[in-house]
Amino acid sequence: MINDPSAFLKQDAPELPRDRILKKISEDESLPTLGVAVSKVVEITSSGEDSVAKLAHFVLSDVGLTQKILRLSNTIQYRNTSGVPVTTISRAIFLLGFNTVKTSALAMLLVDCFHDKRHAQSVRKELIHALCASIVGREMSQRSVYHDSEEAAVAALFKNVGRVLVASFDHQLHGRIQAMIDTGKATASEASDLLLGCPYERFGELALQDWKIPDTIVQSLGRLPGGTLRRANNRNDWLKQVASFSDEVADKILTPTSEPLFDRCKSILLKFGTVLDLDKARMEALLTRVELETRELAKSMDIAMPPVGAGADGDQSNSTGVPSEFLLKAFDSEQMQEKSERYASGKPVNARDLLLAGVQDVTQMLASEQCKLNDLVLLVLETLYSSMGFRFATACLRDVQSSRFVARIAVGENYAERQKAFVFPTKAENDIFNLAMVNNADLMISDAMTPKIQSMLPAWHKTLLPDARSFIVLPLVIQKKPLGLFYADRAVIAEEGVPPDETALIKTLKSQLLAAMMRG
Repeated sequence: MINDPSAFLKQDAPELPRDRILKKISEDESLPTLGVAVSKVVEITSSGEDSVAKLAHFVLSDVGLTQKILRLSNTIQYRNTSGVPVTTISRAIFLLGFNTVKTSALAMLLVDCFHDKRHAQSVRKELIHALCASIVGREMSQRSVYHDSEEAAVAALFKNVGRVLVASFDHQLHGRIQAMIDTGKATASEASDLLLGCPYERFGELALQDWKIPDTIVQSLGRLPGGTLRRANNRNDWLKQVASFSDEVADKILTPTSEPLFDRCKSILLKFGTVLDLDKARMEALLTRVELETRELAKSMDIAMPPVGAGADGDQSNSTGVPSEFLLKAFDSEQMQEKSERYASGKPVNARDLLLAGVQDVTQMLASEQCKLNDLVLLVLETLYSSMGFRFATACLRDVQSSRFVARIAVGENYAERQKAFVFPTKAENDIFNLAMVNNADLMISDAMTPKIQSMLPAWHKTLLPDARSFIVLPLVIQKKPLGLFYADRAVIAEEGVPPDETALIKTLKSQLLAAMMRG
């Protein structure tokens, strides 16, 4: 162990590097925003009410994050067997799984915040390490008996956040710490304690506490006790073990060497195998999945991942270091969505293609045993919203007790506030909404400012959405009983209208949902 840091740390440092960097972090305007965003995602658990809708809302609120999740959904590893590109976040959650989307979103937030920092090489190295560790943690969470075990992926993602921060805010210090580690005479914790003023783990804890990250995540960053590990007696101890295991596995995966990957990880299996129920076969399967998923996740976030020494484990025959089969072209969801041409109203020119993809998504979800009605409603709503370029969309259902139609779910601009106020009585009135439901008529209004339409709009709509210039109303009626409706609008007149082929697909989406509602 090195006891004299003078060879690596300047003698006349006026204050501890830890305090200086923490001050710089507190002055960085982007980090408080990151902390708030991370806290929001961490709070969304798969066991929570409307968890899929909450996660979808969060992702959809960030255009860049939406495109990255869609890009990941359409990579070779996750592409669905039908060959239909994934164009909605709802479908991405259904296809990839709740936890995969959640932890990927967290990783993407972290990368977006630090990717463009100066000295990007060292920052990139630490970010890829974090991504890889989070995937290990996610794999382990699937084998856990603990409630909300998905937090293991979050804990693993932030295990090396101290390294990420130091690399971002003091590249030279990060280099000196790494140089001390490379001598083989000090561990990362010992080197950072000497040169930074505290171990990397503690530095990460200080940052996460400032971001108001839950204590269970913060505590999981700590070092494990020395000696032989014992099986965890509670969830918090298990999280700490998984976070450390994930961190060590990521380090081995990303260390360039010709030694086969499993051979590199034998010592890790010996250390953690008993306490985490891992044997040789499970460890080998985990390593294979994690290495491939790390590549896909890095690609989806435009992070160039360096070739890792797979040795005898993998095919490194091409110049990128990516196995050849992974160079097959995946679907470009951005080409279908973000980069498509749009009318002046904001409606995509290729709306028909997007609607068709949505119909096929709904068909697949209906055929799945995992299909939930709430998730199906969200998928149809998001398909309408994104395919037609609406600024706000909601699904209303009848509330028998209050004799009102109440918005149950919404997406788009100011969705939360508008959803709360989107309520109207079920009693028949001579307005456009009740007339649509009484007659079970799908309405597609391209210009809401015409005198006839204005005369039929109820006061509550004019108050809530005074700038709505084009909208659709799709009643949900079964056996002549109105159950609710879909509503979506734009703040711009849609002169292009809705051609017959798009109308047919919209009606198909509605029919699919009604069939599911009748089936229960």
